[in-house]
Amino acid sequence: MTMSPQSPTGSPAARSRDISADVAVVGGGIIGHGIAWEARQSGRSVVLIDDAPGTGASWAAAGMLAPVSELHYQEEDLLELMLHSSALWPGFAASLQPGGKPGESGSGGPDTGYLTTSTLAVGADAADRRALADLRGVQLSSGLTVEPLTVREARAREPLLSPGISCAFDIPADHQVDPRKLLALIAESLAGSAVRRRADGLLWEDGRVSGVSLAGGGAVHAGETIIANGLESAALNGLPAGLKLPLRPVYGDILRLRVPAYLRPLLTSTVRGMVHGVPVYIVPRQDGTVVIGATQREDALPGAEAAGLGTEHATPARSAVSAGGVYQLLRDAQVLVPAVAELELLEATARARPGTPDNAPLLGRVAAAGTGGDVEGLIIATGFFRHGVLLTPAAGSICRQLMDGNADPRWAPFRPDRFSVPAPTPGTPAAPLNIVTIDPNKETA
Repeated sequence: MTMSPQSPTGSPAARSRDISADVAVVGGGIIGHGIAWEARQSGRSVVLIDDAPGTGASWAAAGMLAPVSELHYQEEDLLELMLHSSALWPGFAASLQPGGKPGESGSGGPDTGYLTTSTLAVGADAADRRALADLRGVQLSSGLTVEPLTVREARAREPLLSPGISCAFDIPADHQVDPRKLLALIAESLAGSAVRRRADGLLWEDGRVSGVSLAGGGAVHAGETIIANGLESAALNGLPAGLKLPLRPVYGDILRLRVPAYLRPLLTSTVRGMVHGVPVYIVPRQDGTVVIGATQREDALPGAEAAGLGTEHATPARSAVSAGGVYQLLRDAQVLVPAVAELELLEATARARPGTPDNAPLLGRVAAAGTGGDVEGLIIATGFFRHGVLLTPAAGSICRQLMDGNADPRWAPFRPDRFSVPAPTPGTPAAPLNIVTIDPNKETA
């Protein structure tokens, strides 16, 4: 066996802690859990590797499943993938339920927090109305359904909406899920298959990836290795030479608040608003709380301790909460729903989502130079940015198809090596990458 030069797994003591499985999934966020679940459903044995699973961007995510609302200018290539994943969500949620049956009214039941209630898009002023109307034109031209509502109609559905809003649109295809509930449910189903360790690097054997070395010794040997650890993917040792994973952290502040009994339900639908050109959303949960988010910034505020994680988990994905971000979210949410001022603030969280230059995921196999094929045993699934929760079922399905030897040409635009020049050299580990590429001049949608 040929190992990465940085691999610590060569000693007999380290080898004694080795594990073998059909599939090794590096990364315990929503994407990693979803891929591991799909691999297990296919009959494969799975090991999920993460030293702090579920504490990154997935922990902060609001869980909006919004292929229509998330259609942004110059990101139309993503639409097919988002719609595909949205169509997979009912079956994915149902598969996690006892007996594999969806909950009442087509939802996945309280265990996943999957709800098929529609989304309302609202604007605060005349400029917001024009912006949402222009976006609706793009959405309609893409074959999506966005229905205009009068302010009276919108307030009949959601009485606590401000009477001063300028416009409202109904988006029936945009739903929601509770990522924390979903993660807990999948983690429970994968009990006994998780390794609470940090992945150090890829292992190679005869020109193909054969597993993962673990920090501090030991390894997981696998026929397929899937890299799904977000921003940390680019820092993994032993990546194929020439492979560039241009990930950058895009930070966001998000709030959770409790609705007092006399105001429940504050909302029955997710509200995505535009307030003087700034987006804000309010997502109601079934437990009487709401999630308000999310700011977007590409500068980190130091302080993993502020997130209650301790310095041992300080990574580019975690940041202190911005006071200005909290103020902005509460201010703008109150413009749309004034009763937000009466809620109890439970939690303020900041995390970074892994962005790419084109804001599209890095998903699939990577080319092996000079062979006309791909590096065997390696799949990459990272860079999902705003769409990680929405694209979880698609990521799992696509990875399963690749492991089965079926590459769908529709997803070729998202290949992880699309930014790599020259193409990777087959079977040759690269020098370790110890930083995440950050482009401070990059504008995000």
